[in-house]
Amino acid sequence: MSKLNLNKEQINQSKIYAKQIADDVMSFIDRHTTVSVERSILRLLGIDGINEFQVPYVNVVIDHIKNNADLSKGVCHYLSYAMHEYHLSPNEIAKKISDEDLNLSQFQKLPKSTHLELLMPYFLKTIEKIEKMTDIRNQEINRSPKKQTPSKYVIVATGNIYEDIKQAISAAKKGADIIAVIRSTGQSLLDYVPYGPTTVGFGGTYATQENFRLMREALDKVSKEEKRYIKLVNYASGLCMPEIAAMGAIERLDMMLNDSLYGIIFRDINMKRTFIDQYFSRVLSAFAKITINTGEDNYLTTSDAFDHAHTVIASQMINEQFAKLAFMDESLMGLGHAYEISPKIENSFLYEIAQAELSRELFPNAPLKYMPPTKHMTGNVFMGMVQNALFNITAVTTKQDIHLLGMLTEAIHTPFMSDRALALENAAYIEHAFKDFGDEISYKPDGIINHRAQDVLDSAHHLLKEIKDEGLFKTLEKGTFAGISRNENQGKGLDGVYLKDTDYQNPVLDYLITRLKEDKSL
Repeated sequence: MSKLNLNKEQINQSKIYAKQIADDVMSFIDRHTTVSVERSILRLLGIDGINEFQVPYVNVVIDHIKNNADLSKGVCHYLSYAMHEYHLSPNEIAKKISDEDLNLSQFQKLPKSTHLELLMPYFLKTIEKIEKMTDIRNQEINRSPKKQTPSKYVIVATGNIYEDIKQAISAAKKGADIIAVIRSTGQSLLDYVPYGPTTVGFGGTYATQENFRLMREALDKVSKEEKRYIKLVNYASGLCMPEIAAMGAIERLDMMLNDSLYGIIFRDINMKRTFIDQYFSRVLSAFAKITINTGEDNYLTTSDAFDHAHTVIASQMINEQFAKLAFMDESLMGLGHAYEISPKIENSFLYEIAQAELSRELFPNAPLKYMPPTKHMTGNVFMGMVQNALFNITAVTTKQDIHLLGMLTEAIHTPFMSDRALALENAAYIEHAFKDFGDEISYKPDGIINHRAQDVLDSAHHLLKEIKDEGLFKTLEKGTFAGISRNENQGKGLDGVYLKDTDYQNPVLDYLITRLKEDKSL
């Protein structure tokens, strides 16, 4: 039921533009693969571990094909031929390649492989693990108390997985519903995934499969103690986006930050590379029922939140369409936005309500992720507490779903555990005091909130038409989002993009898509 009296015809047309934008990019994605997509396939086939030089075996295999053969045929071509020839498992083949006892280039000139069925038992074993983890999540959520207010989301970022676990347990016992483990600074730019438990991260903890397992195990234990399921988040973004999605699916992460636009704009990752990687990672996340979080909130750290609010809405609409192309259910689309309008603007709170309510009405079935004030936090902890309280009121009033709590010490230091405790107390108080406030109020038809929401929608509509006409690649080159320009033929990771050979085969992706289509038809 609309409270904003938005122009429904304009909304429908805007979403049509967004679909045309995403379809245009999808025509490029379908024709290409990347080194990280091919490494993800190997992970799903059960290849794991590192060699004596600490290089992951999945990197060893893909680098070997890159340097000695032609990756455009896809890793499944070479691996299936090798399995047929030598009667070895994928992991055994990877180790032989690492030891230089096997050269896959002998299969380069052979026709399209007819031995793909040899891969499927290994892949289906991993699928069985993922489905088991999905079942466990569903059972635990069904056993947990049902929430009608936003889920309280906090971060841990010590650099040491064992210290992260202590802080995560403390936050869960204080009332957190979701724990996000921030990655070590710069991990998004590594073209490999570190291995094993880590204790030496800077500004965060390395995303590794073992770290995922350890944190999931700890949160399962505290979930039983608290009698409610505590969700776990990490980052399927950067140069290893699809690999981390695979690891997260296997180890039962519940949410993944998963947005190519963030990597393109803020990490200068090549747009071609990351759009291809995003598609594979979202198909996998859709299959594993992992909620994605998108990064539109970041635009407002470099652009003015009042003047450029429409870029957030346009990006949300585009991200929604990319997720649909990956066969993702709307209930898994954690589209992002943020409370970042300057508090010095008169009626700033009304404008924040308008923006949050607009996102809520445009995406009624999405678990929206709402980010706290950061840009205009000054270090005045008392003012910071007030800003976060207003943010919390907005989140509850407009029925946001994933509510990342603000810290009163934002702009001073990495939050202490006591800062997090105060944030949770603030959010819990407002959650209780304002529980049904949004249902009790309406907005004046000709008032500030309704006018602001429609103005932002108007601007987003015009922007989406421009992007549809120019194409998303050219739009990113213009710096439309966040005021940062990127070129489609520059950026990190471009050398890892491959035009698919006419004989390219990817039975792993084919299987996932077939299963997702079957689920949609039920």
